[in-house]
Order: sequence, then structure tokens, then C-alpha cells
Amino acid sequence: MKHLKTTLLASALLLPLAAPAVLADTPDGVLVVAQNIDDIVAIDPAQAYEFTSGELLTNLYDRLVQYDAEDTTVLAAGLASDWEADADAKTITFTLRDGATFASGNPVTAEDVIYSFSRVVKLNLTPAFILTQLGWTPENIGEMVTGEGNTVTVKYDGDFSPAFVLNVLASRPASIVDSTLVKENEVDGDMGNAWLNANAAGSGPFTLQRYAAGQMVRLEANPTYFNGAPEIDSVIIRHVAESATQQLLLEQGDVDMARNMTPDQIASLDSDEIKVETFPQAAVHFLSFNQKVDSLTDPAVWEAARYLVDYKGMTDTIIKGQMDVHQAFWPKGFPGSYDDTPFSYDPEKAKEILDEAGIETPVTVSLDVINAAPFTDMAQSLQASFSDAGINFEILPGTGSQVITKYRERSHEAMLLYWGPDFMDPHSNAKAFAYNSDNSDESYAATTTWRNAWAVPDEMNEKTMAALSETDPEMRLDMYRELQKEVQEESPIVIMFQAAYQVAMDDDVSGYVNGATSDFVYYRLVEKD
Repeated sequence: MKHLKTTLLASALLLPLAAPAVLADTPDGVLVVAQNIDDIVAIDPAQAYEFTSGELLTNLYDRLVQYDAEDTTVLAAGLASDWEADADAKTITFTLRDGATFASGNPVTAEDVIYSFSRVVKLNLTPAFILTQLGWTPENIGEMVTGEGNTVTVKYDGDFSPAFVLNVLASRPASIVDSTLVKENEVDGDMGNAWLNANAAGSGPFTLQRYAAGQMVRLEANPTYFNGAPEIDSVIIRHVAESATQQLLLEQGDVDMARNMTPDQIASLDSDEIKVETFPQAAVHFLSFNQKVDSLTDPAVWEAARYLVDYKGMTDTIIKGQMDVHQAFWPKGFPGSYDDTPFSYDPEKAKEILDEAGIETPVTVSLDVINAAPFTDMAQSLQASFSDAGINFEILPGTGSQVITKYRERSHEAMLLYWGPDFMDPHSNAKAFAYNSDNSDESYAATTTWRNAWAVPDEMNEKTMAALSETDPEMRLDMYRELQKEVQEESPIVIMFQAAYQVAMDDDVSGYVNGATSDFVYYRLVEKD
């Protein structure tokens, strides 16, 4: 009967919201989530680079080493049971876990690891840079990653500590795919890319039962998972863009969890059957100016902008409980963070800066923003506060995928967006906010510096790479703090807030884990009483 109820629920979730329905609690063993998932562009591990995509990959795939639901601060064994690093030889040798299998039933082999890393490098899609920074190229990947029996040897080319390399190998593009299954679904030499953007070929705690872009995702528990089968039978993630609709569905019992409610809605919840859990996040939120736009290239504009954000006003109202003031690129609470917040809302100071620089106002700038809470409210706050100094924002709302695609094309003027580290090392964000060695249109880089066409000064580029190779741990962290201070003071990227994520859920739900990044969202331990 439970399977019948689950099938009926999945069908009902696709009906229009306006249609009248008899409401009931969700079935036992099924977690139903209301979430805005329109940021998804891809779910192939070689291509996926969006926040929601990262959540899905974590639950569908494993890596050689990974951060797990039981403790998201510890880098633990994944498909590798153990490993040995040789810093002098720049190699790490992994021993694969005995008996690990993919959801298809195929065994996890060294060949799968080699194929997985190779296809990321050869496809060279958005997240490939995470792996290619190890010196891997389509020409040398066959020599850099080798295997024999149950061992895989990874070589890297660069002055990196082994700890940095392990963090790279714990990132989403390092997910291991079932090479046999993927090859069976290759079309015209795409290495299974089209197929993997609608299906999954992992060994993770869940399998992908259904993915309908912009509608819903259904995950089924993998009973053969090496770390134990999930507690919940299945997870249905329904795309619900409107936060008010998410609240209504939760209060009516149509969903077990609402992922995108506003602070006002969280505060308005008045039910003993609904609880709210808060999870500190690594994502930083920023306002940036495209340096292809002549009116935005004067550093005085950047400096004035830092005094035109109503930081306190927003954190006291529209983003209360969901963001804290933070003005540096590496999040507070992580080793190497720079926590000074020297800027506050001061329109008179901003006007003085603009006047001294001879900048004529008013200046009109289009501002791209994701058309969802709390981003639209934040954009309106910026529109109001910046107008006090003669900078007029024209707000251009769009879906998450539309806004992100425009950002990657460098076709925006100003952008309100967020950034999370690709892996838990300060270099992940330093390379995004303090490095851009080739600003040409042809040299695409998945960084906010390149996407804003900011030609980072050579000295800052050099400092970023020096911090990466520094062997003294504390000195290395100090170097990253200094970089953050420089970016904070002199860049077209105004970092404003650090996210704190609130999730409302039925009181009978427990075990949900939402770590500091989207890669640390786990459903494996969820239970429903």
C-alpha cells in the first residue's frame, strides 16, 4: 500500500496548484520537499555547477574521499578505504573499498575512477577547472591518473600540499561515474553528457528515479550503499518557486519540508507541528560591477558602493535570520577568514567619494537578480539606498538559470548574486575573487573576477598563487586574510553578507543535514516518526 500511496503522491505533485484537492499527510517513508530548483542547468558531474545541482550530486554519487552526513567537518573515506600521500613525488595512492558497487550493480573499479576524471578533463565544461588546476590536461590525464587492481595513483603538477589535493578530489566534479553504463549511453562522442543530464550513474545513497527539469526530482534509496541504506525510502523535491506557496503546502501537510521561506514567513509560523532549523552557510552574497561597462570602471564607484549598502537595515528586516553581515570572500567560522566589517551605510560619504572623483550623477545601471525571495527584496533595498547618491538601479529579474547564464556570458552590468566554495580550502574562493590572469573573452574562467571582466592586478594574482603553495599552515592562512582585506578595499565586487539557512519542516522529520555548502546537503539520515 505504501508504494501505491507514493506513486499517487508523485502524480499529484505535478498537478496545478490551483486545482482543488483533498489534502493529507505525506506517506510514511517519503520525504516531500518544496524547493525552488530553477537554478539547475546540468546534473552531469562533469558539468553541474549550480547550488541545487551540487545537492543532488552529493546524494547520487561518491568520491574517493568525501565529507559525509555524520560529520561534515571531517574528510572521510569514500570509495577509497585508505590512501597514502607522497608530497615529494606529488602522488597520492588510493586503495578502493572492497565490495563497493554502483546502483546498477556494476562493481566500482580503478577503470571507473580513471574514466571519471578523464571525462571531466576532456569535456572541459564549467567545473573542469577544479580538477585541471592539478596540472591535468586531455593530453596527460592518462599518465596523471593510473590504476592497477584495486589501487589508483593520482599525480599532480604544482606546489600543492596533499591536503589541498584531497579537498579537490572531494569536490563534485571528482564524483565517480559508472563507466560501463555511461559508455552505453554515449551519443556522437559526448561521453554520455546528454544522458547524464537526465539520468544518474552513481554509487551514492540514493538513485535518480525521475528528473523533470523545472518540475521535480525523485530520489530512491539505494539499499546496497556501502555506508548503509538510507533511513528514508524516497525523497521527492518539488519545484515551488513562490515562498508563500511553500509555506501553504507545509502548513496544509502536502510537503514535509520548505526550503525557501522568507524571514517574515518563518516568523509567522504558528504550529506545534512545524519546527525551524538554522544552518550556517559558507555562501557569501555580493554586488558586482561588470568592467566592460565604462561607467562602472572608476574605483571611486566601487568605493562609494560599499557605503551605499544598508547592511543593518537588511539584516534587521528582509533577510533577518537568513544572512549576517560579512564583507570578505572567505566565510566566517572557517580557518583563514577575515572578519572585519569596516563598511556601513553612509550615503553622504558615498556622495563625497563620487564628487571628489569627478563622477557625474545620476548614473543608471541595470541590476540582474534572481526572481525569488530574498533576492528581489534585496535588490529593491539596494535600488532605494543607492539612489541616495545618484546611482539608479534598473532591476532585471530572471530565473536562477537565466541570471547565471547571463553572468557567465559577461553580458550584465551589475549583478546581485552569491558564491560558495567549490571545495573547503581558502584557495577555492581566493581564485574566484582575487585571481584573473587572462581577462580576454576567449579565456573563459568560472570565477567572479573573470565574469565581471576585472583584470586583477598582477601583484594580487601573484599573492593568490603564493598562498596556494605556502607550506607553513598558519602563514598560509595569514596570506589569505591579507588577500581578503585587499579585495574588500579595492575591487568591483562588494561582498555584503554570509548566508544562514533556515529550513522549516514537520516536527516528525529528523536527521536532515544541511552543511555549510550545497555539497553538504544530505538526506541519508532523515527519518519520519
